[in-house]
Amino acid sequence: MKIRTWPLTLSLLKEHRFLCGIFCWILLVLPVAAQMGGMGRRGWGGGNFASTAQQGADYGMASMMKAQGYQNLQNSEAAKNLQSAQSMQIDNRKKWTETYFDMRKTNRQARADEAPSRISHEDAIRLAKSVAPPRLSSTQLDPVTGHIQYPLVLQDSIFTPYRSELDSLFAGRASSGSGLQLKDFQAIRKTVTKF
Repeated sequence: MKIRTWPLTLSLLKEHRFLCGIFCWILLVLPVAAQMGGMGRRGWGGGNFASTAQQGADYGMASMMKAQGYQNLQNSEAAKNLQSAQSMQIDNRKKWTETYFDMRKTNRQARADEAPSRISHEDAIRLAKSVAPPRLSSTQLDPVTGHIQYPLVLQDSIFTPYRSELDSLFAGRASSGSGLQLKDFQAIRKTVTKF
């Protein structure tokens, strides 16, 4: 048993009639569907068409007013977003400043904890006196004449010019009785350095 579809059973003449009928139907239906908008579907535009000129003008005015309202809404949202962003920026700056000063405070505290303790003025004087070399006794340096008793190592003949220079400087100091002047101190220091 063969199953035949109806176009295949038609004769050649019947096929031409059938195709002509479809073609005519397309020519008649398409213009009608185009007048309805969207080929009979309410796709693009959603059927917003006007039947009169006044209705078209009213639709245009309504669309313009709707667009203005939407613009106002969007501007309002943008202003809210701007204010929110500015508020967050202020909060971030405040947080940054607080963090900066907290870090400085922490750093200062850590340095103070690691630093050696400061000594008082009296302790500094006491420490300087304890570290200073001992003063010459009256047998090593005669305060009246300014004569210096040199150790055996410095009594060698190589040191004679330096000893005589130091002896004259200390003798001048002892004879003036005014104490050690700056120029005398510098001369003594220079001679000792040469020594």
